[in-house]
Amino acid sequence: MTHFLDIHTTPPAALRAIIDDARAMKDARHGLPKGTPDADQPLANHMVALIFEKPSTRTRVSFDVGVRQMGGQTMVLSGADMQLGHGETIADTARVLSRYVDMIMIRTFEEATLHEMAEHATVPVINGLTNRTHPCQIMADIMTFEEHRGPIKGRRVVWSGDGNNVFASFAHAAKQFDFDLVFSGPPPLDPEPALDGLYRIERDPGRAVQGADLVVTDTWVSMHDPASARERRHNQLRGYQVTEGLMAQANPDALFMHCLPAHRDDEVTSAVMDGPHSVIFDEAENRLHAQKAIMRWCVQG
Repeated sequence: MTHFLDIHTTPPAALRAIIDDARAMKDARHGLPKGTPDADQPLANHMVALIFEKPSTRTRVSFDVGVRQMGGQTMVLSGADMQLGHGETIADTARVLSRYVDMIMIRTFEEATLHEMAEHATVPVINGLTNRTHPCQIMADIMTFEEHRGPIKGRRVVWSGDGNNVFASFAHAAKQFDFDLVFSGPPPLDPEPALDGLYRIERDPGRAVQGADLVVTDTWVSMHDPASARERRHNQLRGYQVTEGLMAQANPDALFMHCLPAHRDDEVTSAVMDGPHSVIFDEAENRLHAQKAIMRWCVQG
């Protein structure tokens, strides 16, 4: 069974093939209305379950549209719609869903939920996000960088902020795609120890971005963080805000990315988000194309 669970568990050659396929699929759709079916219909007659334990905009819409463009149908399920891990084991849910659908995308909290689903499903499972990683996002980010600046191999990527799940997937990608990754953030919010060796630390964001080809950040406060954590995180991360001044210290043609949604003028200023370095909306669009390529890779696996 061909699952897409994480970047570091997917062979580099497969990752490269997915990126190349995503670009070709995007090019083939240039100028078409969004509802026009792709000429190639790899998901024809396929039913895809999209499971969301966490709220979503980009993941939900991009997967739903992508499945339809590739000829399939979707069934969107929220945690409230299911007994996922409540009254029925995840393993049994995976076995049952496999009798109804041809593919499962799950956006969940615990990484263990994803892996138990994949272990017991008899159809491909795709990681739409866990508390630990967000591989689909980073595949779109790699695609976006290469659209604008060519191969990411050997480039310098700087992360400013919290060492969260999106950073974890960037760290996995740094090894698989062979680029230099620098983390700039406060020690209490360092990435998990399992990622050690995949990146370097530079506490001073000004020094970190020198020579950077790409600067990336994410929200300071997660959608599920308690109110008590909000002020503390703002105090910890205020010095890591991405500003025009910080971007000026990076390479002149450096790009800026954010997976969105963004809290404008918290982790990044509006001037940067709307400025010449920003490719955040290309990045958001490319979630669609990257995920379509991932789904095709899974079914053709």
